[in-house]
Parts: sequence; C-alpha cells; structure tokens
Amino acid sequence: MPPQSPVEKTPPRSKRADALRNQEAVLGAAAEVFVTSGVDAPIRQIAARAGVGMATIYRHFPTRADLVTAVYRHQIEACAEAGPHLLATADTPLAALRQWIDLFVDFLVTKHGLADALQSDSNRFAALHTYFLARLMPVCAELLDAAVEAGDIRPGTRPYELMRGIGNLCIGRDSDPRYDPRRLIDLLLQGLRQPQKP
Repeated sequence: MPPQSPVEKTPPRSKRADALRNQEAVLGAAAEVFVTSGVDAPIRQIAARAGVGMATIYRHFPTRADLVTAVYRHQIEACAEAGPHLLATADTPLAALRQWIDLFVDFLVTKHGLADALQSDSNRFAALHTYFLARLMPVCAELLDAAVEAGDIRPGTRPYELMRGIGNLCIGRDSDPRYDPRRLIDLLLQGLRQPQKP
C-alpha cells in the first residue's frame, strides 16, 4: 500500500471550521447592519463588519434573498436556543420568561424589515413563517408552563397568543422612534401575574 501524501493526511476539518466561522461572522454582521441600515445595505458594508471579503459572502449566499433568509433563520435559532438556557440560569421562571421576551422583541424589530424584504417571494416567506412558529412556540410554551408551575403567572395563556400579542405591540417601532413597545409589553406581563394572596 503506497504511503499517503501530505495532502491526504490533512483532514479537511479546519477548512470547514473556517468556513463555518466566516458564515457565522457574516450572519451576525448582516443582522447588525440590517438593523441600522436596512436590508438593502451594501454588501461591502456587511463584509467590512464581518471582516471577510465580498467573495466570501457571495460564496455562502449567492443572492440578497439567500442572505436575508439565512439571517432570519439564524436569529430564530438563537432565540429558540436561549429559552432553555435562560430557564436553567435565571433566578425564577418569570425572570427567564421576561429575559426571553426581551430577546424575542429584539428579534421582532429586526424581523420586520427582513419580512418586508421577503414578501415578494411568498413561498420562501411562508416557509420561514412556518419555521418561526415551529421553533419558537414550544420554547415559549416551556417558559410559560414553568412560570405557571412556579405560581408566578396565572394559567391559561397560550404561547401563540402571547407571541402574537407581543408582535402586534412591536408594530410601528421602526417608523416612530417615540414609541417603545417594551413599556406596553411590561404592562402585558403584569397582567399575566398571579394575584398575590392577602
């Protein structure tokens, strides 16, 4: 059996790891740029913030719609993964729920522009919306159930209703800087609290 050449001995893992790091950097940078400059921001601005060349972005995301879709999915995943972590580390289930809702609001503010950008591609947008509900509703349900079990909030709130209500309160934030949806969301959460026994 002939000895392996140096090329054959080198595992391709490091290349894949570099590509994955670059992709993560691009998605994080794109999300930040989209918040400040909108989804039509120049690709070179995203590349500069991510510290990669424009060719790297186009290699991973050939079209702007591909990039917008990937950012959307990436943020859904971050929000979904945060739920169990917060539940394990927060002081109370209610504190975990509040912290998760803060992350969810951050996502929704960014998502609004992303959703607008994808409306013309109705099939892609519908698939993303289905993915959004499938990933985030169980997380919201887990947080709500834990807060109910701890006696922090009253039972009966459905995850879809809460997420939809928060989403509706976030509408208008990007067009009116005087409007802060978090104040009304805080009132909504106060309304969910279990009345304290005298």
